[in-house]
This record gives sequence, C-alpha cells and structure tokens, in this order.
Amino acid sequence: MFRSFFSTFAAKFRKDTDTRKKMVKITKEAALAYHESGRPGKIEVKPTKAYRTQTDLSLAYSPGVAYPCLEIQQNPDDAYRYTDKGNLVAVISNGTAVLGLGDIGAMSGKPVMEGKGLLFKIYGGIDVFDIEVAEKDPEKFCEAVERIAPTFGGINLEDIKAPECFYIEDRLKRTLDIPVMHDDQHGTAIISAAGLKNALEVAGKDIAKVKIVVNGAGAAAISCTKLYMAIGAQKENIVMLDSKGVICESRTDLNEQKRFFATSRNDIHTLAEAVNGADVFVGLSKGNVLTKEMVKTMAKDPVIFALANPVPEISYEDAMEARPDVLMSTGRTDYPNQINNVIGFPYIFRGALDVHATAINEEMKLAAVHAIADLAKQPVPDVVNDVYKVNNLHFGRDYFIPKPVDPRLISEVSAAVAKAAIDSGVARKKIENWEQYKDSLSVLLGQETKLTQKLYATASAHPQRVVFAEGIHPTMLKAAVQAKAKGICQPILLGNDEVIAKLAKSLDLSLEGIEIVNLRHPSEQERRERYARILTEKRQREGYTFQEANDKMFERNYFGMMMVETGEADAFITGLYTKYSNTVKVVKEVIGIRPEYKHFGAMHIINSPKGTLYIADTLVNENPDTDTLVDIGKLAATAVRFFNEKPVIGMISHSNFGSSQSDGALKVKHAVEQLHALYPDLPIDGEMQIGFALDREQRDEQYPFSRLYGKDVNTLVFPNLTSARSSYKMLQMLGADAEIIGPIQIGLNKAIHFVDFGASVRDVMNIVAIATIDAYVFKVKERINRNKG
Repeated sequence: MFRSFFSTFAAKFRKDTDTRKKMVKITKEAALAYHESGRPGKIEVKPTKAYRTQTDLSLAYSPGVAYPCLEIQQNPDDAYRYTDKGNLVAVISNGTAVLGLGDIGAMSGKPVMEGKGLLFKIYGGIDVFDIEVAEKDPEKFCEAVERIAPTFGGINLEDIKAPECFYIEDRLKRTLDIPVMHDDQHGTAIISAAGLKNALEVAGKDIAKVKIVVNGAGAAAISCTKLYMAIGAQKENIVMLDSKGVICESRTDLNEQKRFFATSRNDIHTLAEAVNGADVFVGLSKGNVLTKEMVKTMAKDPVIFALANPVPEISYEDAMEARPDVLMSTGRTDYPNQINNVIGFPYIFRGALDVHATAINEEMKLAAVHAIADLAKQPVPDVVNDVYKVNNLHFGRDYFIPKPVDPRLISEVSAAVAKAAIDSGVARKKIENWEQYKDSLSVLLGQETKLTQKLYATASAHPQRVVFAEGIHPTMLKAAVQAKAKGICQPILLGNDEVIAKLAKSLDLSLEGIEIVNLRHPSEQERRERYARILTEKRQREGYTFQEANDKMFERNYFGMMMVETGEADAFITGLYTKYSNTVKVVKEVIGIRPEYKHFGAMHIINSPKGTLYIADTLVNENPDTDTLVDIGKLAATAVRFFNEKPVIGMISHSNFGSSQSDGALKVKHAVEQLHALYPDLPIDGEMQIGFALDREQRDEQYPFSRLYGKDVNTLVFPNLTSARSSYKMLQMLGADAEIIGPIQIGLNKAIHFVDFGASVRDVMNIVAIATIDAYVFKVKERINRNKG
C-alpha cells in the first residue's frame, strides 16, 4: 500500500532535502552496495492469487488454467479479464542512449530499466517487465518488440538514441494496438510543457507571443518543442540550437527533425545571440553552457528551464544572482520546480491501461499537461509540505510544478488521460463514474483505503459539531480546515482567536465558516461559570466545589468536554499537547463511563492487504485485571460492530488454552470464561498466543475445540497496555504494509476521542471522521430512547 511506502519514502526524502542547496553525494560504493545487497536488483514478481493448497495450484496451472485460455481464444480482449495484461507494461531499451552514459549496450542499461520499473510500481501501481534487446538495427528492434507485444498492456520505450528513436516509436505506434510511448521524448515534454504554461502565467506572459530558445536538438528537445507549439507557442518565435549552433535554414547538415525547426533568421548564430531578448530558455544539452552574462540580456521575468542532469546549463544560484526576477526549473530535487518525468509517465500509462487504450495520442498528452499544470494551482496537501519542510507551498515563482511526491497526481492525471482516451476514440473500455474511478486510484496506492473512504463518506452524510481542543497547534488547525472542506464536520477551534488567525495566515489556510472559541476571554466568563455549576452539581458528592470547577474551565479539555456534555457541541478531539493520563482523568470527571461498563478503553485499527484487524486496549488500562479484560472484550465487540463487521475475538496471552498457570495467563483465561458465560454465541476465545490467533489453519488443527474453529480472527484483546501498544507501534516503525487508525475511545458516554502525540493531519482526520459518526450514533440512540420513553 502507498501509505506505508510513502511514510518510508517521505522520511528518506525529508533527510535528503534538509539543506535545499546541498546536492546529495552518491558514491560508487554506495550505489553498488544498494543494487547488490539482499536480493540483487530492484524488482520482483509476486503471486496475486492463493497458492498454498493443491486446489489453489490446480486452479493456477493445470488443469484449471485451460479455461481462461479458451475464453481468451474466443475473445482476445478477455486477456484483460483473466491476466495481468491490463496492468503490465514493458520497459524496453537497446541501451544506445542510457542516461548520460551514451551507448553502453542493452545489458548494461538493465539497472536503469529496473529502476523505471520500480517507479512505475510505487507511483502508478503498474507491474513491469524490463526487457533489454541487444539490437541496434531499428527494423530488427521493432520486429522483436512486435512479436512480444501481446504480453503487455503498454510499452515504454527507454534510452534509445536519436534519430532511430523517432522511427522506432512511430512504427510501433502504427503496428501495435496498445499504448507505446518513448518517455525520454514525451515524458520530459509533458512535464516541461505544464511547467512552461504555469511559469508564463506567473510572469503574466502570453505563450503565443514569447520568444523561446531551445538549447539541444535531441529526442527530448524535439518532442518538448513540438508540445510547446501544441499549447500555443508559435514556430516563428522559436530558436533551436545543437552542438554546432543555431539551427537555421542555410545549414545543410540537418536531419528531418531538426530541419522542421530551422529558423529563417540570419542574424543569430550563437547561444549568446539567441537568448538576447528571449523570454524563455529551455536547456536539454549539457552543463554550464548558459552564463550569467547571457541571462542578464533576457527579457523581463525570464523563464529558464536548465534540465541537463546532474549539472544544469546554469546553476540555480548563478541564475538567481544574475536575474532575481527569473522563474527557474531544473531536473534536480534540491531546487524549486523540479521537472521530473515521474510526475508523468506512471499516471499517463495508468490512465491508458485503465481504459484498455490502443494508443497514447496527442489528446492524451495534452490532457496530462493541463492536469499537471492545474494541480499546481490547487492547495498543496499537508503530506507534501511535510516532506519539503515548508508550511505553505502555493502557486507562484517557487512552485509552479507539482512535487513528485504529491499523492493527487495519480487520481488527477490518470483520470484526465483516461477521459481523453475515451473522448478521442482510442479506449476499448468506458468509465462511467469518474469520482468512483478516482477513489479507486487512491485505494490502489493506499492514499485512502476503502475503510477510510467509507468513514469519510459516512461522516460527510451526517456532519457534526466537533471541538478541536488544540486550535493553536498547526496539525489540529490543518485537520480542522480540511475536515470542513471535505464536509466531514463543523469545526470549533479552542484557543486565542488572534493567535489562531496569525497561524492560519502563516499556513495559508482559510478560517471561513470555522467557529473559534477563546475560552479564557472575559466574554466567555458566563459560559465558564455555567459549565462549572453543572460540573459541581454532577460531582459535588466527590469533593468538588464551584471554585475548583470554575478554575478548571480555563483548561481546554475541561471546557471543551463540557461543550459536548451540555450539547453545545457533539464531539471532542484532543491529545496533541496533553498527556493521556491527564485526559483520562478529565474525561472520567466530565463525561463518564457508559453505565453498562465499569471501565473504558481504546482501540486501534490495523488496515492491511490481508484484512482489517482491531486491537484493544491500546491506551487506557495499563495492567487490566480479569474484570477489566471482560469489559475490554465487551467494548471491543461493540466497537467492531460499529464498523459494520462481525467480531471474532482472540484473547491474547503468552499461553495457549491453559498451557501456563501464571497469573498473567490465568487472568485472561478467567476473563474468557466469564465472556463465554455472558455471550454464548459470541466468537471469542483464549487465552492464546498471537500466532495461533491469526493462523486459522494452525489453530483449528491444534485446538479444534475452540469457539473460533473455522473462523478468521479480526479482533485482538491484549493482556496489558505494553503488549498492545508495542504491537501496533512496531508495525508502524517497521513501515509495515498497513494503515493504522487510532486511538478510538470505546465505552464513554459521549463522542470524546484522543489522538496520539505526534499524530499527522491524516491521523487526526481519521479520528475526526470516527468522532463525527460516533456523535451521530449517540444522537440516534438518544432519539430512540426518548421515543421509547
């Protein structure tokens, strides 16, 4: 899932970008060790179907495999139904133009092709076979590709030198009925065209009028310039240069591709002459060819794309020193506005594959350009700001191209490409519900799971008034604004209104429609005193005095929970600043535990590809006794039903069904006995080790008497807080392929929820959605009870 990948990648990326102007130094030793260590290479094939039993293997291969073969024989398009064709791309190269290394041969380029496969998978969820063809003859190369093409849903041509690459791509596009794209040409073209479109918008210039200089005349430069023309650049305003200087009509050494861009101007021959007065410089050549003196001669607000890598045509520092008004892009991660092909190719192929496209045409490329350009103008997700250690990336000089780690790229770009394929008539498959399709893309890479989507949708259907205790915390503030925007809740922020407004401004957040309550302000004195009287009346037999209660109303947790207790709000979120022990004390005093229980607890959800697992108690009861474990088991069962699942509960211990007589094992055993007596139909059993709880086959074989026989456990109740918290924290820290949601409070009289210290905006959003649903359910139950009364 993408979330686990992204959290790991983001942490690594964050370290690599701590100093923006410091380029990460990669040594030969480190690179070789990376590729060699563990399993050599960077990609592998994994089965997607069950394979443990004889039946599984008979379905996977002989004799069961014959049936899909026959179906495909009758209808070749059924290959998309029964095989991986619809999610499989070939990355094919002959190694004649590998990165900056040149013609190093097919096999030598394999690490690059594997790397491309890795990027396809982690960003687009696309499977890849890298294929290195030892053939330089374009005709024979094409014949080889044409013969293996039926295996794939698309072909990504890579690192093939010009001009052969033009012929190869053109022929394969004509002879094959699947998408073919030479990414070295079109990937750079699409991303840079989106960047150019936005940079000119920032500069206030019309693309039809700007003068463009393109330094370089290889495959990427030719493709880029043609795409610039497709979005409005005029051919007569373009000057292209190769290693011999300006490409002009008087030259006799030009191939067909260069000749197309030959200028009729006879007054310019060198790069210095070409950039004089130019609005745009696009470099696809070699490092350090554009000088500060040249940049100084360019027009006002010049746009410079220095894309040679790793050394650009001019450094960011030199360009900024020469012209502080420059709008600059490079191919490097350590400067603003990186033009990186990974912003495009995974999503272009994703959209093409999802409609079973027969080609990637100009309409699809243009759709990608506009989708990428438009995305840069939208509010930037918090996760992107976190990676780059900024608070408020926003459209402008330093941000006119989306960052490669932007999780919205897959849904926005892929959908735009898929729609263009359908509209232009190259799609075999239609998409009827575009929002559903975008949601499926988010689920594909785990940005959102089906569970979180369901939570957000349910909460949005019944938005409630949610109090955010720490309104002056950036994470809480961002979560509140995002929750309001998604319609999940009606946020109420606690805190100093001036401080919150200042923070919101620094984070570029709008507080429109969000209520702020400055609980310490004199204007809230009447409400503080009213809350104090109510709390005193509720707890007067426990030593409470009005003065003590009134003093406590200056504390955000007391005040906020009283808002919920009195019905002036529906739910309450806290935890980023507060110790759990303090919050537990407050919630017991103000809200109280539901009358059918003596204890309350907390649950975390582990949402993994193998299914959803609920674990308790993860927050409240440090070393529960038997009675407490009974309550936790009952609460866990109720909570799982809240999420519309049937609880199947394993009571965890170091012991299996009496194998140990230690106090720790016996308390779990006795809790199970009580729960069996109370709920004879509830699938709950133990005490058992976690391995037996999660391995149905092993458990059924060893302990066939268990009430869980034949059932997969979806809920674990741990014997103490240490084991429960350690279990989910270990998964979190190991970057396990799972999303963890929680803590979710269970057993309280109202919708009061705590978040983990250090929770992300997404973590808070998940709890807000749960709190909203929780509050709505409380209201429904209260209404039912009133009607009964």
